[in-house]
Amino acid sequence: MNTNDCCPAALPDWAMGMNCAVTVCDADGIIVYMNERSRRTFAARGGADLIGHSLIPYHNERSQSIIRHMLATGESNCYTIEKQGVRKMIYQTPWRDASGAVAGLVEISMVIPEEMPHYVRE
Repeated sequence: MNTNDCCPAALPDWAMGMNCAVTVCDADGIIVYMNERSRRTFAARGGADLIGHSLIPYHNERSQSIIRHMLATGESNCYTIEKQGVRKMIYQTPWRDASGAVAGLVEISMVIPEEMPHYVRE
């Protein structure tokens, strides 16, 4: 399958080689896109290509509730995690179809340094 054929709002090739994991689901929570980093991340957990699978079973009840809330309201979710000494920022946000309706979610997961500069710009 060509990665650009994954969904109606196909992502361009630039997402495939990004230095962060990009995972996209549709409004039913079915994974429609995974870039290379996302596939490597999930391969480490036993499932490299989850396109066509629901993301719901891979999350606990609290996370499932957040996913459903984002799909229903169009709100975003952002947080940081640390796993095996690696810190990551997770940004989850709805994507919308041509009519403006929530069509699914995009999750971007990126490694961040332990100490990170913060700038206030006015």
